[in-house]
Amino acid sequence: MSGFPATRLRRLRRTEGLRSLVRETELDAGRFVLPIFVCEGRGRREPIDGLPEIDRVSVDLLADELAEVVELGLGGVLLFGVPDDKDEAASGAYEADGIVPRAIQAAKERAPDLPVITDVCLCSYSTHGHCGLVHDGEIVNDLSIELIARAALTHAEAGADLVAPSDMMDGRVAAIRSSLDAEGYEQVGIVSYAAKYASAFYGPFREAAASTPSFGDRRGYQLDPANRREALREVALDLEEAADIVMVKPAMAYLDVVSAVRARVDVPVAAYSTSGEYAMVKAAAERGWVDERQAALEQLVGIRRAGADMIVTYWAKQAARWL
Repeated sequence: MSGFPATRLRRLRRTEGLRSLVRETELDAGRFVLPIFVCEGRGRREPIDGLPEIDRVSVDLLADELAEVVELGLGGVLLFGVPDDKDEAASGAYEADGIVPRAIQAAKERAPDLPVITDVCLCSYSTHGHCGLVHDGEIVNDLSIELIARAALTHAEAGADLVAPSDMMDGRVAAIRSSLDAEGYEQVGIVSYAAKYASAFYGPFREAAASTPSFGDRRGYQLDPANRREALREVALDLEEAADIVMVKPAMAYLDVVSAVRARVDVPVAAYSTSGEYAMVKAAAERGWVDERQAALEQLVGIRRAGADMIVTYWAKQAARWL
């Protein structure tokens, strides 16, 4: 062993105390945002097959859900509406007394200081399941963003802190910002799903939100998984249009994109750890193939290490307890 270098990196890995002392990336419950699926009716709590331990809940049960969120110190919630009735114009998405505005009001009554973010899209409210209006088999852009901006405005009027357009229509951030500012809601921020990929990891979510397209797919407006430079262009455009936070979705297979976005921008960066990422670990853990806690926390710390300031995750409550 003569001549062995004096530097030994294992010295600082020897005990948990030493590892903790020099740990570079920390997880904190305040960085987690919990997605919540809100359904119609009263007293409804519906399990979601593809998302174990995640339920759809009716507005009247939202208070119980939020009490736990506040107790655990989570950073916020992301609300998704799951209506009973749909139409081709997705009118439920922008009704002033729609399911999400009612959920926002209930959330603010129960937890006024908890950041409430709302997903803004047409897919769950339309009979065709696409994120924009359909004309002659095509998803049209400019007419769609008019309705998306209307939906964002109804959420702001109900008390949302942040609105999060997930549709990937061109120009929707500018349209939303203009609509909000014109009506005096300049304080309401925009979390843009700036780099949202046409991914295979959305399956359980589509069951949860009842948003599976009735024809075709979303590759005509969501990003090609092969493209990173295009994602950076999307982020730059959304920032020009006054997005306050930019999001990458999914997270796990796109950590290089999260890292690249973090290196390019000064605004907060969010990453969405998707339903498929969650469901895969849950399924493997049920078979004893992985340790759920270790695998989940490893995914989350990897997302933080890549540069995400906040993580939308179905593990939010569990991870907060583990931490």
